[in-house]
Amino acid sequence: MFNKYFNDYEVGETWRSKGRTITEADIVNFASLSGDWYPLHTDKEYAKQTPFKQRIAHGMLVLSAASGLLLFEPGVVVAFYGIENLRFVKPTFIGDTIHVEMTVTELEDKGNGTGVVSARQEVKKQTGETVVISIMKILLNKQR
Repeated sequence: MFNKYFNDYEVGETWRSKGRTITEADIVNFASLSGDWYPLHTDKEYAKQTPFKQRIAHGMLVLSAASGLLLFEPGVVVAFYGIENLRFVKPTFIGDTIHVEMTVTELEDKGNGTGVVSARQEVKKQTGETVVISIMKILLNKQR
């Protein structure tokens, strides 16, 4: 999504990523990296006793995997500017395949050769259910 200059975007523009399947290895590796070994994510027997009936992926893992599906063009992207209104609205299970759908909601010219593109980000799984919603903000260069 963020592979063109700020002045090339229009409010209402949409984009969809390719898919990526969340695996058990993803969950174990994320738990190791983050130190988040909460049993809902890592203990099969514990998870069976929850309303989810099985292990779920860490919300931050899903968000991180989703960011890996985005296009970030060097020289165009200046910096990650932030995320607003982040919500984890449905669980993502081992074996679910996620993709990202984005819609540009705002363009803010910074007046210094850059601008912030705000986009509503929905991470969806193969069932069509939205699992994560947020507004992502990226600082981009303007084309010279």
